[in-house]
Amino acid sequence: MQKGNIGVTTENIFPVIKKFLYSDHEIFLRELVSNAVDATQKLKTLAERGDFKGEQGDLTVRVSLDADKGTLTISDRGVGMTADEIDRYINQIAFSGVTDFLDKYKDNANAIIGHFGLGFYSAFMVSKKVEIITRSYQEGAQAVKWSCDGSPAYEIEEVQKEDRGTDIVLYIDDDCKEFLEKTRIQQLLNKYCKFLPIPIAFGKKTEWKDGKQVDTEEDNIINDVEPLWTKTPSTLKDEDYKAFYRTLYPMQDEPCSGFTST
Repeated sequence: MQKGNIGVTTENIFPVIKKFLYSDHEIFLRELVSNAVDATQKLKTLAERGDFKGEQGDLTVRVSLDADKGTLTISDRGVGMTADEIDRYINQIAFSGVTDFLDKYKDNANAIIGHFGLGFYSAFMVSKKVEIITRSYQEGAQAVKWSCDGSPAYEIEEVQKEDRGTDIVLYIDDDCKEFLEKTRIQQLLNKYCKFLPIPIAFGKKTEWKDGKQVDTEEDNIINDVEPLWTKTPSTLKDEDYKAFYRTLYPMQDEPCSGFTST
């Protein structure tokens, strides 16, 4: 097992994240799901170039809750990471000019995230502990687990993981229990991830059976990987436009006839 401190130029990055990003803390899910989608798209690009010759298989990004353990997990089957890559991309944070950036960005959490590339670290806005369990797509790669409890100290150890890709496990903080509620996570996925280009599954679809809603075997895919604007207009019908409207405004009345194109 390897232990160390995250390389930051501040004494401790985490109070900064918690204090100055807290007002926009729900964006953590957008950042983590987007990272998972990026890792998956990188694998597809490697396969197209011939640099990855393995079976791609199911590339769905999966978001899952475990209320008993108090965890929220984002899983992908993308490129994954080696221990060296974790050290390079996770343990070494280019985070300088603290006073200047706080003055400039303190009222805009999105600007801080975007400007400093802290997408992964937004997880600590809602978590008391975060784990990364990952295995690189590279042949013979050893799976590793990185864990950090919100201090600069971290641990990395070798683990067993059958498949390539990455699981980000968030142990949700006591004051953020709303993110262990299914309806809240569904709301955020609909808000931030509805049109991402990789399928994103959150639980299973349900059906009414024996007087109650029960899970089916079918994944609940929350996004449209081929939204209307990516298609040739001449191939679209009125019903396509209406379906898109219903996706954007699910609780509204049907659109007027002038909404669609003829």
